[in-house]
Amino acid sequence: MTSRISAFLCATILTVGLSACSGEIKKEASYPTKPEYGTKSTVYSDEKRDTIWGKGKTGADVLFGEKKEDTSGIGVNSFLWRASLDTISFMPVKSADPFGGVILTDWYENPEKQGERFKINVYILDRKLRADGIRVAVFKQQIADQGWKDAKVAAKTAHDIETTILTRARELKVAQQVQPK
Repeated sequence: MTSRISAFLCATILTVGLSACSGEIKKEASYPTKPEYGTKSTVYSDEKRDTIWGKGKTGADVLFGEKKEDTSGIGVNSFLWRASLDTISFMPVKSADPFGGVILTDWYENPEKQGERFKINVYILDRKLRADGIRVAVFKQQIADQGWKDAKVAAKTAHDIETTILTRARELKVAQQVQPK
């Protein structure tokens, strides 16, 4: 009985609190700027300022969402995202976050080369299709008497995977531009 009353009170307080926030909000505020040299009056500007949440954003934009411009879809470059998934499609994907741009695979053991397994982490760092917009980390383990032990991976391996992903991303972009809309 007490838990039902507590739940009802929490729901009521939440409803009242949210309804109090539903008043009309001015779309853009005028921000005071530095007065021109020699004057004492404050000048106001509607230019959006940089905040800790980004240019022109407020805490309410972060909490309740801002007006949609081109924020729909994934948070990273779609060509790099699809190319990354295509490139590592032979490996089991453990986690894929399209908003953060992180793809983590599980361990993969090549059936033709027993006793050796690999794991790949792909980080997409930019919304633009750029060579420095992707990072790949490769991990390798080999079987030993006590189980799997970490082994050294050639630095060239991660670079080769990055190059393959970038090449595939460019192919996807060209293919999209060629198709009629």
